[in-house]
Amino acid sequence: MAAQPRGGDYRGFLLLSILLGTLWEAWAGRILYSVSEETDKGSFVGDIAKDLGLEPQELAERGVRIVSRGRTQLFALNPRSGSLVTAGRIDREEICAQSARCLVNFNILMEDKMNLYPIDVEIIDINDNVPRFLTEEINVKIMENTAPGIRFPLSEAGDPDVGTNSLHSYQLSPNRHFSLAVQSGDDGTKYPELVLERVLDREEERVHHLVLTASDGGDPPRSSTARIQVTVVDVNDHAPVFFLPQYQVTVPENVPVGTKLLTVHAIDLDEGVNGEVTYSFWKITPKLLQMFHLNSLTGELSTLEGLDYEETGFYEMEVQAQDVPGSLTKAKVLITVLDVNDNAPEVIMTSLSSSIPEDTPLGTVIALFYVQDRDSGKNGEVTCTIPENLPFKLEKSIDNYYRLVTTKNLDRETLSLYNITLKATDGGFPPLSRETHIFMQVADTNDNPPTFPHSSYSVYIPENNPRGASIFLVTAQDQDSEENAQVTYSLAEDTIQGGPVSSYVSINSDTGVLYALQSFDFEHLRELQLTVTAQDSGDPPLSSNMSLSLFVLDQNDNPPEILYPALPTDGSTGVELAPRSADPGYLVTKVVAVDKDSGQNAWLSYLLLRASEPGLFAVGLHTGEVRTARALLDKDALKQNLVVAVQDHGQPPLSATVTLTVAVADSIPEVLADLGSLEPSNGPYNSDLMLYLVVAVAAVSCIFVAFVLVLLALRLRRWLQSRRLQASEGDLASVPTSHYVGMDGVRAFLQTYSHEVSLTSDSRKSHLIFPQPNYADTLISQESCEKNDSLLTSVGFHECKDKVPTIQVSPALPLFP
Repeated sequence: MAAQPRGGDYRGFLLLSILLGTLWEAWAGRILYSVSEETDKGSFVGDIAKDLGLEPQELAERGVRIVSRGRTQLFALNPRSGSLVTAGRIDREEICAQSARCLVNFNILMEDKMNLYPIDVEIIDINDNVPRFLTEEINVKIMENTAPGIRFPLSEAGDPDVGTNSLHSYQLSPNRHFSLAVQSGDDGTKYPELVLERVLDREEERVHHLVLTASDGGDPPRSSTARIQVTVVDVNDHAPVFFLPQYQVTVPENVPVGTKLLTVHAIDLDEGVNGEVTYSFWKITPKLLQMFHLNSLTGELSTLEGLDYEETGFYEMEVQAQDVPGSLTKAKVLITVLDVNDNAPEVIMTSLSSSIPEDTPLGTVIALFYVQDRDSGKNGEVTCTIPENLPFKLEKSIDNYYRLVTTKNLDRETLSLYNITLKATDGGFPPLSRETHIFMQVADTNDNPPTFPHSSYSVYIPENNPRGASIFLVTAQDQDSEENAQVTYSLAEDTIQGGPVSSYVSINSDTGVLYALQSFDFEHLRELQLTVTAQDSGDPPLSSNMSLSLFVLDQNDNPPEILYPALPTDGSTGVELAPRSADPGYLVTKVVAVDKDSGQNAWLSYLLLRASEPGLFAVGLHTGEVRTARALLDKDALKQNLVVAVQDHGQPPLSATVTLTVAVADSIPEVLADLGSLEPSNGPYNSDLMLYLVVAVAAVSCIFVAFVLVLLALRLRRWLQSRRLQASEGDLASVPTSHYVGMDGVRAFLQTYSHEVSLTSDSRKSHLIFPQPNYADTLISQESCEKNDSLLTSVGFHECKDKVPTIQVSPALPLFP
């Protein structure tokens, strides 16, 4: 049973220890200094740097400064010595009046961490004030029949100093009729009283002159004097008497000027002039004389100035009632001023960061301020609020200090300026409030890379562009500001067809304009793949890339190129053979051409520009085939010159021409006979080629005649022995005569040629196919034997093992010019 009380005592002791420890920590957190009043400016107060654990030079580096609550700054920091010094003259009486202890408190702010350190400085009183009487002359009226021992109160002296430096004693000048007595009040105030020692005789001496000296207890002591004039009057049996020994009144501070506060009233039982009472202030300060008025006849006390609870909430004074002979009495007047909610809260900004970077960490203090309300009680209780939709909050610090801290990440690109409305509201009725606006600029950090509107672009440029021509404008936007948004452009290093990309195009680093450094040729370069980099000027810089495809558009800058008939390299003339028996539409030859351009620029059309015999030949518009337009007549010349034009469909169109020579003849001898009459063309290669042609035709003719004779002899010898030859002879009889030319009764077969041309959309990939000759109506088709090709007219002798020799006659191939 006894264990519980001991446990309870233990818990109580523990709680008491925690409470005392908390109070001690709160007090120990304050720094206390002391300094005497009236010291010179710059006098040493305390080593603030040492007490804060800093070196003197760190005070300026860390932004250490003094913050006060709206009053005149009494102290300053010496940045060299790191000490706290006086900023000017300090008057203790002005700051603390009659308070026994005068403490001035303020705070030291360390701006780099937004920390506050409370400082208390005690102002030590010195004897710098002389005791002073309210008036320099004191008038006292005493009846001549007044008995000795009666005391008459005198006006006391006041000394603003405190302690031993305050009023200490009174002394009265030596005389025969009066002595001095000093009374002490409950508050320690000393009241001098004049004591009558001997009966006065008006007829002997009407007026007595005395000197009252007031001295303080300072070292050395200081004193002042007042003259006392005692007037001896005739007998007055009664003195005035107040209804109340003490008058009290309570008024609100907002009463109008001139308001009647109260009325003091005293009566005197004497009659006549001895019963007439007048009122006046007895004990009052000069300041109160300017604030209150006492009607000397009616005793009404009224205000001369407005009352202010925040300045003084209580007034005490003494009034006296005196009759004409001079008898008087005193009474106290106590005025209590009630506080009304007439002061709006004040916000005093101590430290403010007008600009903060957007990457500020959460919980960073951006403002430190102090709130105060001069009212008291609930009227002076202040609450601070800010809008809830902001990334900030308020935190209570020491005393009435508040800190504004960040609660969310800031983004300058979303909102660059915050208008923070700080509202301070008191607890009065009705409540008063005051709004303070804090403008907070969010400083930019390089947190956004430049961005292109699209990740890739396709640009088209016609070929044959001038060098230095602008191709394209790339633009990247950076949401940051100032240098973080300054974008420069560059091309990524790469190679194109073995050369650096910088040899083809360049880019203006400031404007993003892309320039061509070469004149592009579609036939050599059709596409360039570029990577454009946009980089800002932040630290560190950020960048992004964009893919740019540069396509070269074809222009009609290449004329058609004629592949067949080709231009001769040896000066010979190409001749095409057309038999006179050819029907209309007979294929004489085919003009083959290509165009290095593409698309519409490579679409080719063929046109017969000029002919020796108009209407005899026609050229296919799209095929280039040269055919007979009508049957050949005997009157038609052996030699026909044709000029064929090949034209593309570009804008403007380009063309090329080729001259064809067509020999019209039914037999080779006729060709040989008439070849001499063929005039060579005016081309540079015709003379040598014609010579080679004549020699070749003559040699072939001779060999052909010899071969025919041998063949006839063999056939006659084996006529009766070989039915196969007879059957073959029967088969030969069925061959159309239009397919061979007879010479001396022997028929030789002519070879028919066909050419095949394949064209693609890409003219550079077009190809010409010359298939093997088609030997029509020959005795034996010999495909496995070797062939002897020649640009000239040739006769080929082909011998194959175990087979009968055959003869193949090839007509003259067209000569390539």
